[in-house]
Amino acid sequence: MHPQHPDPTAWRRRFAEEAREERPDLATLCLLIGAEADPALGQTGLDAAEVELDRLAGLLPFGLTGPRAWAAALSALLGTRCGFHGTAGDYQRLESSLLPQVLRRRRGLPILLSVVWMEVARRAGGRVYGVALPGHFVVGFGDPEERVLADPFDGGRPLSTTDAELLVAGATGQPLTPSMLTPADPLSTVVRVLNNIRVWASARPERSDVGLWAVELSLLLPAHPARLRYERAQLLVQRGDFLAGAAELDAYAEVVDAVEPTAATAIRERARAARAMLN
Repeated sequence: MHPQHPDPTAWRRRFAEEAREERPDLATLCLLIGAEADPALGQTGLDAAEVELDRLAGLLPFGLTGPRAWAAALSALLGTRCGFHGTAGDYQRLESSLLPQVLRRRRGLPILLSVVWMEVARRAGGRVYGVALPGHFVVGFGDPEERVLADPFDGGRPLSTTDAELLVAGATGQPLTPSMLTPADPLSTVVRVLNNIRVWASARPERSDVGLWAVELSLLLPAHPARLRYERAQLLVQRGDFLAGAAELDAYAEVVDAVEPTAATAIRERARAARAMLN
């Protein structure tokens, strides 16, 4: 196989291996999601994305100290000079969830723009972390007592506590709690990226291919809800792979049987119905 178009299972092996590292690399995982979405990207495309992150990091000024200085420098570079931001229309595009495309287009969802900020800062020695506010991912700098929040989706606009409260209230109607401001670890961030892709695909039945690979990558993560297997089974049946879908339904029924035998019976009935579609 041409090296530019490697066996797609190789990307998945790398994804699964990286997810099980003691310190999973967020950029690597997000880039491998991009490779799954666009097989033509190849290793060359992944390398180019890494080079771009390194290049952007090299444009930050030296000697930055303190969270406010880091937040201001990243906003000036990525938000103002390079034009990284998002709009409501970006929620309708799959590319907004794919790191290689976000680096190229300089547009994306809040979480992917935050990944760009985190990875550029990390390469330059900055202490920056993701903050998974409900409905709107942002970045944080510094310790809790001197924390500075910024919104990469809005070009790096600084967020006061009141601003963060308004974002959370707008998304959920709930108050901001201290736990919402804790740094997001790489795997929880990747789960949220894949969840966004699954939601995008579920609204577009003609893109069940995207929904399927997003679920299958989610299943490669060390911890995942068992119900993802049911989602995968439904997608397989929807795509006409009745035997594989039925087998997955039966496997999921075994998991469910111990706690919800009635539900397990209904799932097995769906498996029988899927097999009947072959006749």
